[in-house]
Amino acid sequence: MRIRVTFAKSGALRYVGHLDLHKMWERITRRAGLSLAYSQGFHPQPKIQLAAALPLGFSSRCELVDLWVEGEADLARLPADLQGTVPPGLKILSVTGVEEKSPPLQTQVLSSDYEVTLPPEAGQTGLTQKVESLLKATSLPRERRGKAYDLRPLIERLELVEPGKLSMRLSAREGATGRPEEVLEALGIPLDGVQVERTRLIFEE
Repeated sequence: MRIRVTFAKSGALRYVGHLDLHKMWERITRRAGLSLAYSQGFHPQPKIQLAAALPLGFSSRCELVDLWVEGEADLARLPADLQGTVPPGLKILSVTGVEEKSPPLQTQVLSSDYEVTLPPEAGQTGLTQKVESLLKATSLPRERRGKAYDLRPLIERLELVEPGKLSMRLSAREGATGRPEEVLEALGIPLDGVQVERTRLIFEE
């Protein structure tokens, strides 16, 4: 049985990375009394799939994990069972069943929405003009891990929704992922005191 869990990640868990989060879900399911299914081969691994990796320091209210479990699970009881085993900062939002042979979770995510709250000292004067200028740019050459890339096509939406608060939608495809901190850098905004929360994952229809 394939189960999809939507969860929020905040507090100290903002600094738990993708691989550690994977291991954490192994422990959570075990404590909740679920028996995870394992892959075949010489080194069987528990069948767990997380959606798009969330950069360290960011919170989220829309994270997703797919779990394959042996036998049947009571989906009505499962949210409460899982919530009773999770560490502080992780909140179970929903649990649904998923077609077992549907595509891998991480290949279905197209884009991510983020809400960025800036501190008062972030130099918000002229921010509207900075956003407009960035969106008018035909190219934003950047470098990540020694490789050159263009940030501009990865920004699908960027707007100042209220003073000190930005909303952005960034590409989340494999090999074409936009990162909020790189957009902020392009805007000339230091990361100190900035709060970033992922609010939605957009999937293929």
